Amino acid sequence: MAASFGLFIVGDEILSGKRTDKHLQKVIELLAQRGLTLRWAHYLGDNREDITAALSRSFAGPDIVFSTGGIGATPDDHTRQAAAAALGVELELHPEAERLIAERIAEMNQGSLTAAENRQRMRMGEFPRESAIIPNPYNKIPGFSVRGHYFVPGFPVMAWPMLEWVLDTYFSDQFHRAPQAERSLLVFGSAESTLTPLMEDIERRFPGVKVFSLPSVGEGNGSGQRARRHIELGVKGAAPEITAAYAALKSGVEALGAEIDEVP
Repeated sequence: MAASFGLFIVGDEILSGKRTDKHLQKVIELLAQRGLTLRWAHYLGDNREDITAALSRSFAGPDIVFSTGGIGATPDDHTRQAAAAALGVELELHPEAERLIAERIAEMNQGSLTAAENRQRMRMGEFPRESAIIPNPYNKIPGFSVRGHYFVPGFPVMAWPMLEWVLDTYFSDQFHRAPQAERSLLVFGSAESTLTPLMEDIERRFPGVKVFSLPSVGEGNGSGQRARRHIELGVKGAAPEITAAYAALKSGVEALGAEIDEVP
């Protein structure tokens, strides 16, 4: 069975609008490049109880989960502690993380490892027991993985190459195992309620296919078909079934007498 992927995006700055999330689109892109898809994504604020509850649910499930943000060592970082609490284990200083952080401190000429600020930095290497590290090519401060969950910083410059490493290191056997495809057309002069029976019939006839409907009131004041009120109606799913499912969908719309325009 192909792996199913989920994503947690952690940070008050995202929910407040102080920063715009870039992770969701990038994770979708990284997965798509490898023939994989994202099943779900959740945004979480910097609240330890909420993060712990979310992780408790995901640890109990079968999905591969990525988590961005909250793994630092300031008071508003809670992800490491929440992961440990969700698993019912303690945080421990990971030996490899300790070595890497010490190397970074030395490279930056940040003084003795016994200095208070460097002892605080070392806390970024405290992970739930039995965790493995995720290398950070940007500044050596690692992320961690435990029980099918992969935790990286919130900074895209660090998070994205770390997630690529995770995919290429642990999931290459999953790449392009179940090729997905999508085809759609624009439908004019018809309501979704009119199209719904056809959509339901297509999904009954093609169990590996999902039908989607995206209504639009038109885009701006420009010319062309997309500037008119329309519904983008399409099918997506296992590539071998898409050609026949799309042909059936198109034929069904034509039988309803609606005006259509195919999407390239």
